[in-house]
Amino acid sequence: MQEKHLFEYAVIRVVPRVEREEFLNVGVILFCAKQKFLQAEFLLNEDRLRAFSPDLDIDELKSYLDAIDQICKGTKHGGPIAQLDLPSRFRWLTAARSTIVQTSKVHPGLCKAEAHETLAKLYHELVL
Repeated sequence: MQEKHLFEYAVIRVVPRVEREEFLNVGVILFCAKQKFLQAEFLLNEDRLRAFSPDLDIDELKSYLDAIDQICKGTKHGGPIAQLDLPSRFRWLTAARSTIVQTSKVHPGLCKAEAHETLAKLYHELVL
């Protein structure tokens, strides 16, 4: 029998006008301590984003999502946050904030497979 591992995830959202609290799901971030896994998967459907918010700066949004990716990977381009341990990076990335890129509350679960497979499943269910 395959061992199950606790994981935590949050949905990455674009909130163009914070005061309206309207958002589009654009990605998922998943952390599994046992598998030493922290990764985000996201997709920017530019047509959908422009229909939702015509004034949204897509290039700026891409740079924010790239920063999330760099922090997950722990690269030096991710700055000092990317140098923290995996749990600290996940907590920092999923902290509540009032910007155009936000995350949902953190949700727990059990991986029945590899964490990257669980991330792909959540991404398909919650973003696509």
